[in-house]
Amino acid sequence: MNPTFPYAGRTYSYDPAAPIDISLPLAPGPNQVNCFWAEPVEFDTIRVGSFVGSVALGGSTNYQRIHVTPHGNGTHTECYGHISPDPAVTLNQCLRRFLFVARLVSVAPVPQANGDLVVLLADVQAALAQQPDRSIPEALVLRTLPNDEAKRQRHYSGTNPTYIEPALAEWLVEYNVQHFLLDLPSVDREEDAGQLLAHHAFWRYPAQPRCGATITELIFVPDEVADGLYLLNIQITSLELDASPSKPVLYALNAQLDPGIYFGR
Repeated sequence: MNPTFPYAGRTYSYDPAAPIDISLPLAPGPNQVNCFWAEPVEFDTIRVGSFVGSVALGGSTNYQRIHVTPHGNGTHTECYGHISPDPAVTLNQCLRRFLFVARLVSVAPVPQANGDLVVLLADVQAALAQQPDRSIPEALVLRTLPNDEAKRQRHYSGTNPTYIEPALAEWLVEYNVQHFLLDLPSVDREEDAGQLLAHHAFWRYPAQPRCGATITELIFVPDEVADGLYLLNIQITSLELDASPSKPVLYALNAQLDPGIYFGR
């Protein structure tokens, strides 16, 4: 039997042998997703005296140093330390649980008068209303449309990529969504004079910081993964930083009980 997970008065099963990895890998070279002018990921072979950290070059083991910028290279998860001057506010301290019920929605951004592409609250609400179970769990996964494979290797720097309107971030807080995952470089505009309105709204910073809340950017959800309810596992490294390279993984949830449609909070 598959394990079960309780949510909103119902019991769901999931198959732990059928993970859906929605992260983008960290690999060296220029053909990887990149944003905010970050340098490409680099893997450097360690050399100490006669030792070389490469089996291919004659060493006994592979031993490498990694150069990576979490906010600019690949999938990453961040906490409110991203916009706080306090170095003690780290993702490793803020994220203490790793399994959550998540809802995946797909939404097309809307062109604005200034030429920007923005994901609007009304469109997210409309997408949620089309799902049979309209409850809003702890995590929301946003897939923007059209969903093309180029997202896996796109260089976003200087392109003014799609972002969300701050009202969406405020609404997520209203419904106590703790974890927001999206396939964009940022919830905010690439250049906004440092306002970071959606970041501040989602974390309620500085008035009431939401320590346990996270934003995960630069994910990729394949087309074959349907909108709906999933079990989400957010995997991070134990770096004491405001952000970490991450590996969010989804598991499809299948209802085992049917006490009726749950209409949310």
